[in-house]
Amino acid sequence: MINSFVSNPEFISPRYPEFQFRDSSYTREVKTELQNNCKVVEDTSISELEKLDGTYDEIIFEERLNNVRYLNKFLSTINSKLEPGGSLIGKFEEYNSRKSRLLNNRIKPFTYLIHGGDILVNRVLPKLPLSKNVYYSVTKAKGRVLSKAEAFGRLYSCGFEITKEYEIGEETYFIAKKVKEPLVNVRPNFGPLIILKRVGKNGKPIKVYKLRTMHPYSEYLQDYVYQKNDLQNGGKFNNDFRISKEGKIFRKFWLDEFPMFINLIRGDIKLVGVRPLSKHYFNLYTKELQDKRTRTKPGLLPPFYADMPETLEEIIDSELKYLEEYSKAPLRTDVKYFWLAFKSIAFKGARSK
Repeated sequence: MINSFVSNPEFISPRYPEFQFRDSSYTREVKTELQNNCKVVEDTSISELEKLDGTYDEIIFEERLNNVRYLNKFLSTINSKLEPGGSLIGKFEEYNSRKSRLLNNRIKPFTYLIHGGDILVNRVLPKLPLSKNVYYSVTKAKGRVLSKAEAFGRLYSCGFEITKEYEIGEETYFIAKKVKEPLVNVRPNFGPLIILKRVGKNGKPIKVYKLRTMHPYSEYLQDYVYQKNDLQNGGKFNNDFRISKEGKIFRKFWLDEFPMFINLIRGDIKLVGVRPLSKHYFNLYTKELQDKRTRTKPGLLPPFYADMPETLEEIIDSELKYLEEYSKAPLRTDVKYFWLAFKSIAFKGARSK
């Protein structure tokens, strides 16, 4: 039963303002008054969801997303049952809330054993090819671990856009609007080595290898994070919840960049050059810079570490300066920027964030 909304009265049905989630008095009599425009779904079964007739303006899913076995297929099916612009209201237990729940009110020496065991059993085993089928056969996906990035990323990949979110108690509640059809062939990599699509020379996409620093499905949330948090100094997203605790360590010591030497050997990138960007980040740049960027290969060591710009405008100026020099004297420019970047990293402590 959906409850606990009393602490935030703003959280109401977008289609039916009179229908507020107030407390546990939310009854089946209230549900029947909604008739066909709003549907309350209690079952996690995809087959039962597929039996619903027609489409709805709003679907309220009472169960946690953590307890759905084939989550992407389930969300895609809900998408098909909504009118364009319709809303899904749901909830999930986020990883950090789960961690706090497990660590609180227990004898200290054993709390970390319990938390470590939970990570191994419910976070690691479901991601490994040899153990995930056994895990889901035994648990039926009840209580799967979901980071906020993975939960929201799955929603975005299934054609939704988050319009409201609230943390109430141990759960995160959301309203997600249907904005498009679900993406097909979404097969995210849960392993430590990931492949990212980036804009290469002549605007052609290249696959860049890196060590994982973000939670799975984070790539679907770039626009959401940008709209919500904008950019911090250095051009990275501000307060980026997609970065994992381990990922921050990897970035601090450059560990995440090591697999890019594969791209260097393959000839996708060169040693010095502008940073290979995602399509979203690439579109934030001026048309002039986009054109100049695609005339040459991106690089492993970007001019960023030579100039250390802070704002997006300064980054654009820095890259334009490098590309103009490179067009006139490629070898001399790359040697110059290599040593400038080396000094910033070795003596000024420049690091990726």
